[in-house]
Amino acid sequence: MADIHQLATMLKELDDQLVGCMRCGMCQAVCPLFAQTGKESDVTRGKLALLDGLASEMLKDPEGVNEKLNRCLLCGTCQANCPSGVKILDIFIKARAIMTGYFGLSPVKKAIFRGMLVNPKLFNHLLSFGSKFQGLFTKKADDMLGSSCARFQAPVIGDRHFKGLASKPLHKIVPELDTPAGKSGKKVAIFVGCVIDKIYPNVGEATLKVLEHHGVGVFMPAGQACCGIPTISSGDTSSFDKLVEENLALFEKGEFDYLITSCATCTSTIKELWPSMYQGSSANRMKLRDLAARTMDISEFLVDVLGVEPAKVGGNKTVTYHDPCHLKNSLGVTAQPRTIIKASSGCEYKEMAEAGTCCGSGGSFNIAHYDLSKKIGDRKAENIVNSGASVVATSCPACMMQITDMLSQKKAGVNVKHVMELYAEGLR
Repeated sequence: MADIHQLATMLKELDDQLVGCMRCGMCQAVCPLFAQTGKESDVTRGKLALLDGLASEMLKDPEGVNEKLNRCLLCGTCQANCPSGVKILDIFIKARAIMTGYFGLSPVKKAIFRGMLVNPKLFNHLLSFGSKFQGLFTKKADDMLGSSCARFQAPVIGDRHFKGLASKPLHKIVPELDTPAGKSGKKVAIFVGCVIDKIYPNVGEATLKVLEHHGVGVFMPAGQACCGIPTISSGDTSSFDKLVEENLALFEKGEFDYLITSCATCTSTIKELWPSMYQGSSANRMKLRDLAARTMDISEFLVDVLGVEPAKVGGNKTVTYHDPCHLKNSLGVTAQPRTIIKASSGCEYKEMAEAGTCCGSGGSFNIAHYDLSKKIGDRKAENIVNSGASVVATSCPACMMQITDMLSQKKAGVNVKHVMELYAEGLR
């Protein structure tokens, strides 16, 4: 638990940030959760009103405060549309850190974050073990999507359709890389991310194929840890700092022009949260600011740095695109992934309705509030199906998991791909 002086400092910082909110209600018009529940406590304005006087609220109704704070996707739609420019995600994450500092982590989260995530070797070993035996508890749900479901009712899994752990994670397929720049004259570091490494290694392989095609050197160190988004979203600043330091130490060993990822969530976390939420040494904070300035989404790098352009002719495979919240709302990256799809051989692009709305994943929100997550996801799935596309592409593996679940349950016959997979498939 945090000491009282640290909590007092965090509460003061929170109060300073809250004054910018005018209670105008613009967040109400765009919040995907409020659209489903209609509850003022579920919208940003309501939560900010709750936080105005958090110290007294914590003592009066700590469980109620925690419940309201955690009923949020952290999608950033409110922040992206706030006319006052209030840093809403920063406020919510700090508020969760205050609650966690005061009341402590749950035993389950403590075991996962401090026992597993901060120890990448142990984390990898446990999930590798799990991948070998997952077939005992799951069965195929949709062959095209590669989704599975539980053989019998199970806690957490419920009636979800999900992508299982890969039989061989990326860190086993390509343990590490350090190749020189080729014809592009550029060299990048790759932050893989947990979901790509352990569930979608094909996305990592596609990314490497694309970079090799364009003559880009790659520094991909072994032993990468989680980016820290699960820990900081739960208010565990201690584990977050450890994960940031572990990763920083790895990437300090290489020389590169840019740090890129194929995961929208990792990109946003490294670029936005590493420099702003890390509470360690000032020397590390300076290094993190420099690293954040050089961090890019893979599509952004290909289009803005390498100059990839749309193909002059279309194709026979109709593809639509879902904007991940962390890419669109946090980083403003929307055009580049669409350009990559249009540059992919055999793909004809078609925009879906509400492409920029949240898919309902929200990380731990999906686990704690699956009923609401599914309602938001169903709307996304309907827009995908109504687009008439045979493939929906996106830039975030977490969104891929959520959309796969929704489309698989509907037996929609629409495939789910990462933008890099589509682009890599057309390269010779």
